[in-house]
Formats: sequence, structure tokens, C-alpha cells
Amino acid sequence: MNIENAVKNLEKRGFTVSRFGTKEAARDYLAGKLSGTVIGMGGSVTLQQMGLFDALSAGNTVWNHWVQEPGEARVKAAAADVYIASANAVAETGEIINIDGSGNRAASTLYGKKEVYFVVGVNKFAGDFDKALWRARNIASPKNAQRLNANTPCAKNGDKCYDCQSPGRICRGLVVHWGPLLGVGRTEVVIVNEDLGY
Repeated sequence: MNIENAVKNLEKRGFTVSRFGTKEAARDYLAGKLSGTVIGMGGSVTLQQMGLFDALSAGNTVWNHWVQEPGEARVKAAAADVYIASANAVAETGEIINIDGSGNRAASTLYGKKEVYFVVGVNKFAGDFDKALWRARNIASPKNAQRLNANTPCAKNGDKCYDCQSPGRICRGLVVHWGPLLGVGRTEVVIVNEDLGY
């Protein structure tokens, strides 16, 4: 996996790319860039590890269903001008992959935002689309199922996707960003040279 190639391919696809050595530097970049706006945040261990909610709350109205009442926060986040999420995987070939259970995160990256940011640690990258999809299904999703105490085979075993039909399944929708959506003003991928999230 070559991050330099990934950056080139993301940019070829039309994404803006920024890179930072640490999560603190990335957090400070976003906090300095975003001011006086309404921001929605997807549920994300990456963003939580960065302390991004607190950093952005100083000068913005921020909605995050992990911090505030989930029902209201999801609706307000979806209506925000700016949306920040992570990704389950990014392919060296430039595709961004997310798997969702509720759909709020995936939907909020697709339409109606002035800006969308995907913040990703280097651990989220994979060599090509198939490997990135494999990563999203077999690494990120089981770990998220375990975090949520889902009653699923992947949560119990923590080893792979079983493509189960369990009522507690969190993998219910797949979104692939082949490029920035036409219904979004600008999409930026913020790469952090650390392992972050799942």
C-alpha cells in the first residue's frame, strides 16, 4: 500500500487531500478552518480519538449523536452545512468506502452539504478496491459490531463478516465514493499519519 499513490488517485478523482503527521495537527487544522457554521459529525472512533467535537464546538454549532440526544442530533447533523466522518476503508485507487447500519452517516456524505470531510488514519488504506471492501467488511465492521455489543457472529468472534441476517446486524448499507458528489460543494480527505479508529 502506497499512500503517495493513494493521494494522487484521490486527487485525480477530484477530491481535495490534506495530510498531517498527528491527530492533533489534523484536529487543529479543522478547528482553524471551520468557524461560525453548523457541523454534523458521523459516529466515529477516529473523530472521538481526535477530540474533534470539543475542538469544533468552541466556534461552531456541532451535532454528534454520540454526544447529544441521538434522534435530534442525527436529524440536525443531516441538515448541517458541513459534515465530518471517517471511512471504513480507502483504496489506493481512490475509492472511499463506508458501511452503515442506520444510514445517517452514509446519507449525510451524499447530498446537500457545502463541505464534506473524511478524516482517515493510515490504517484505513488498502491496495485496491477489492481489498478496501474486504477491509471494511472484515476488519472495520466486526470491530464496530463489538463496540456496539451487537448480537452477531462477527461481534462474538471478531474475525470476519459472516454476511449474517441477524436482527442486530449493523452492516445494512454500502456507499462507495468514486468521486465527489455533484450535490456537495467540496469533499476533502484529511489523512493522518497514525492508526486511528477501526
